Amino acid sequence: MTGSTSQSFVDIRGFKLPLVGLGTWQLSGRDCTRVVQQAIKIGYRSIDTAQMYGNEAAVGEGVRASGLRSEVMVTTKVQPERLAPHDLERSVKESLVRLRLDVIDLLLIHWPNPRVPLAETLGAMANLKHDGFVKQIGVSNFTVALIEQAVKATTEPLICNQIECHPYLNQDKVIAATRKAGMAVVAYSPIARGSAKGDAVLERIGKVHGKSAAQVCLRWLTQQGVAVIPRTSKIERLEENIALFDFELTDAEMKEIAGLARRDGRIVDWSWSPKWD
Repeated sequence: MTGSTSQSFVDIRGFKLPLVGLGTWQLSGRDCTRVVQQAIKIGYRSIDTAQMYGNEAAVGEGVRASGLRSEVMVTTKVQPERLAPHDLERSVKESLVRLRLDVIDLLLIHWPNPRVPLAETLGAMANLKHDGFVKQIGVSNFTVALIEQAVKATTEPLICNQIECHPYLNQDKVIAATRKAGMAVVAYSPIARGSAKGDAVLERIGKVHGKSAAQVCLRWLTQQGVAVIPRTSKIERLEENIALFDFELTDAEMKEIAGLARRDGRIVDWSWSPKWD
């Protein structure tokens, strides 16, 4: 594989999902393009964006500039107000125009919308896949109940459920339900928006392995088979965030990190959020 850093994957029905990707929330313009291009250069093979982020054009430019488009999985997500079939189809085609790519590798429902029947949304996504606009489909921010509904609502394979996931938030129930449904778990905000840095437990464990607290946090997730998409605007952090596969946490360390979960650990919660598990 091209790139200076090794990468690992989780296999979902024959689809190889990179365990480490780049999140691009709040990145924009030339800075976004530069970070995306550099990430791919050093070995990232998963780039995550969304209609809601307003940076699809910059992300697409970075992917094209890398010269490695065929090796990179580009994910984008449909806004909750555009989940009705006609709106979804139009919005995805608009995303392709902004990205200036031939196909979206992974298309997700960004947030569930109870006003639009899930079967209609997933049906429209399946049609886009069959018509060649999208390679794979999945969901994001789905609860246990929503995952069960999704499985019943479509026969099309769903690749992943992208959720907030880090040591401070116990997501055991939704992780178990996601895996039961045959989907991968993808963690956004995997470093809890920087909260991992400076954490006494993570720092102490990191010193044992010669790694940073953030790397320990990311390793804790990937060692469980959870894919991560940490966001950074700093080129030097790109190398750090993907250098996770040359050490292994002990069972005792894994358990201690899991013990960091707390009741108020959730960071991302909006008025339109579903009723969390």
